[in-house]
Amino acid sequence: MTGWKSVFRPGAPRSRRTWAAWAIGALLAVLLSVATGERTRNLLFDAWQRTSPRDLSASDVRVVMIDGESLKAVGPWPWSRYYLARLTEEIAGGGAKVIGFDVLFPEPDRIRPDLFVQFYPELSPQAASEVTALQPMDRLFGQVIGLSPVVLARAGSGTGPATARSAPVDASIGGPLPPKLDSWPAIITSVPDLDEPALGHGLINGQPDNDGVSRMVPMIGRAGGRTMPGLALEMARIRLGADAIQTSPASVTVAGRIVPVDRRGRMRLHFGHFPPTDIVSAEDVIGRNVPTGTFDGNIVLVGLAAEGTADIVATPLAGEEFGLLVQAQAIDAILNGGWLKRPDWTGPVEWAAAFILAILALLLAGKRKGARLVLLVAFAALPIASWLLFKEGSTLFDPVRPALIGGGALAGAFVGLLGETRRERERLREALVQERIAAAAAEGELQAARAIQLGMVPPRRDLALIDPRIDIDALLEPAKSVGGDLYDCLRTGPDTIGFAIGDVTGKGVPAALFMAMSKALLSSALLREQGALDKAADAINRDLLRSNEEVMSVTMIVGQIDLASGTVNLVCAGHEDPYIIGTDKSVRRLDLAGGPPLSTIEYDYPVETLTLKKGETLLLVTDGITEAQDEADGLYGRDRILELVAKVKPSATAICEAIRDDVRRFEGQADATDDLTVMALRYLG
Repeated sequence: MTGWKSVFRPGAPRSRRTWAAWAIGALLAVLLSVATGERTRNLLFDAWQRTSPRDLSASDVRVVMIDGESLKAVGPWPWSRYYLARLTEEIAGGGAKVIGFDVLFPEPDRIRPDLFVQFYPELSPQAASEVTALQPMDRLFGQVIGLSPVVLARAGSGTGPATARSAPVDASIGGPLPPKLDSWPAIITSVPDLDEPALGHGLINGQPDNDGVSRMVPMIGRAGGRTMPGLALEMARIRLGADAIQTSPASVTVAGRIVPVDRRGRMRLHFGHFPPTDIVSAEDVIGRNVPTGTFDGNIVLVGLAAEGTADIVATPLAGEEFGLLVQAQAIDAILNGGWLKRPDWTGPVEWAAAFILAILALLLAGKRKGARLVLLVAFAALPIASWLLFKEGSTLFDPVRPALIGGGALAGAFVGLLGETRRERERLREALVQERIAAAAAEGELQAARAIQLGMVPPRRDLALIDPRIDIDALLEPAKSVGGDLYDCLRTGPDTIGFAIGDVTGKGVPAALFMAMSKALLSSALLREQGALDKAADAINRDLLRSNEEVMSVTMIVGQIDLASGTVNLVCAGHEDPYIIGTDKSVRRLDLAGGPPLSTIEYDYPVETLTLKKGETLLLVTDGITEAQDEADGLYGRDRILELVAKVKPSATAICEAIRDDVRRFEGQADATDDLTVMALRYLG
């Protein structure tokens, strides 16, 4: 318990804020997992099935399709029971062990002798009597069914009278039932002439999942007040020679085969591609064009499978599949173990894995390479374990839930650590400023202030690497009498860069300190306001006004460029106007409306917008350039800038260094009177 408490104790390696961010991230991931769990789980398990479909090449199930060719040869559905009797005789004569019909026969044959007489009233009484005396085709088909191992389909119905008394259950079913067993108040059966002589009966109801994909086949259900097996289970029972079916809340057992089912009594099928060689057209069976031995010793499933029929479903392997083939795969799965199972332990194990990953995320986030490797291995182990359980054990383990929760916790921990790191950097920066103030007292005002000033601005090498879509450079050279110039450049979003240039009134250590405070407020405001430059300027102005006991001010241009479009937003607070250098080396000065310097009065600074074309450069300078003096006290001015940059190579570094060198040449032997600061941003697109 000591190690556990140390993780959450205030002052431990993880602060309370980091823990709170971690907890929020994990909680949001838990809610997302609960909301999308079934859908994401099914998508993953379907992917496993597509990656490794079940091999059905050795199946002893054969399918006889009443397909389009059969309907052309015999006639439209429903067929006369005469043809169905012939079809059954041919299959039984071929040595089939079980014959199942995946169709219902709830109505009498339409070609009955008594109906025929009604259709032809012109028949003589003698002829009508002879026709009426003929045996109905239902009775003939029923006799064939009675002589063959036939299983007929039944269907649960939500409407109509319960007919359980006339629909006996052929197998003995015992044991506790699944808790949410599918149930229907009524049942649809075949006509008595067919239903009574059949060897077995099975339900064919089967609804797809919420996304419209059929993944389950009913093994057992309740219709008309009676518990009945599904068609696939009933055919498998007869093939195995079993008399009873044993049930439990999570399985059905027949002839020693324990088939896992869900709470509704459905088996989750491991799908495969049913072999075309095991599919026969009903036309070929009736026409005796089937190779000898096709049905010998096999289970034969007969059903309607023509284009336009209703029994077409989506499966994990196919957008459209005949339901007949799904039933055939289910029969084979019961006989040969082709089901998928999701035992009761999988849910708790998934939640436990999620909890472990969340704790690892809290403990290891932000650590060194070894910790990152541990996290990577932990997350990678989940899908690997899920795949191995599916492949080797036909077990469905969901890796998405623990990965999602662990990932949410990891993201939360990183957010907390980022805030913690930022606060630590601010603390260190403040400490550094204090150290440099002490150094100024010990080493002299000039050198200490110079060090403070240069240490607060971003290094030029970092500017060059900020983003490949923009070429940025800046330089600051303090005068011998140290002032308070500053510049800054930082990323404020995936496609946005914030920048600024400023000039503090006054000289020496006070100006340098005011510059340091302005720089800190600037960085914080740019990050906090996320591009709202008017709010950032207002925040900096208010903070400076509250802390300005020396009545100092700072001119500043604060900007943000969108690297995706070249759009630049600017706020000018009493600073020198910037310049635009075109791709043709033309130069123009921007006349910004702006407002007064910061820390003078409260003011609503306007945001002014321009768009840089690809290759254009935005140039920012301080008055240490325009007001530089030569030996005769002449001013450098703005016109020299316009003339110079028109001749310089289009590069941020070349522009900045050319301006500095030209100013120094202009000053000659005269001492610099103010800091020299210049920034160039060339948009590359």
